Amino acid sequence: MHRSLYRRAPRQDRALNGLSVRALLAAALLVLLVPGSSDAGQRVTVDPGTSPWDAIAKVQTNTGTRCTGALIAPAVVLTAAHCLYNRPTRALLQPVSLHVLLGYQRSAYRWHRRVARVRVGSGFDGAKAQPQRADWARLELAEPIPAAVSPLTIETEAPAPGTPLALAGYNQDRSQLLVADTDCHVIAAVRSPDGGAFFTHDCAATHGTSGAPVLARQAGRWIIAGINIAAGRNANLALAASDTGP
Repeated sequence: MHRSLYRRAPRQDRALNGLSVRALLAAALLVLLVPGSSDAGQRVTVDPGTSPWDAIAKVQTNTGTRCTGALIAPAVVLTAAHCLYNRPTRALLQPVSLHVLLGYQRSAYRWHRRVARVRVGSGFDGAKAQPQRADWARLELAEPIPAAVSPLTIETEAPAPGTPLALAGYNQDRSQLLVADTDCHVIAAVRSPDGGAFFTHDCAATHGTSGAPVLARQAGRWIIAGINIAAGRNANLALAASDTGP
């Protein structure tokens, strides 16, 4: 990447509060998910200027929170709905409060886009206990990202246990760099009481990775198998991409 392509990013230092995954899925999970992070030593820095990492977005808000997302169309970014929830107001943030940054590294970025519209999963309620089947959001950008960045494709079926994965995000402890665990796997498939498709995985993550795409290989290319919605000490939880809307 050429530095001349970058612009300075707005300073936003407060990290998104971690979510607690409680007894809602405890009976179905192989391991208990609790607030925390999996092994940080598994993560390596990746280049946000090369595929597929150039399609990973840093989602920042005017309230100072931040998450990760993925470009799934030239003007659409997929992330977690809880990333947009404003606890003080008990409401979702308005599009004007959202910023999407691609190619972000060390307070600089290649593309900054404002958000024109937001669509979240039907029935999502940020005040309810996590996880929720509706915990996904599609951010419609005010202007498309150039064709130099290839959007990631969404998998139409939940991944099977043992499927090799990769997870990249802007983690709370290394928020200025895009880091990834490229050697991890699906642990188990999980169904929520409302029929939502989730899976546990052993990819390393911390707070800030919420909304990040959990990637799987298909026909030699990376596709989105799910989005990360909770980080635990023993495993992490993802919502299957097949449940993130049409």
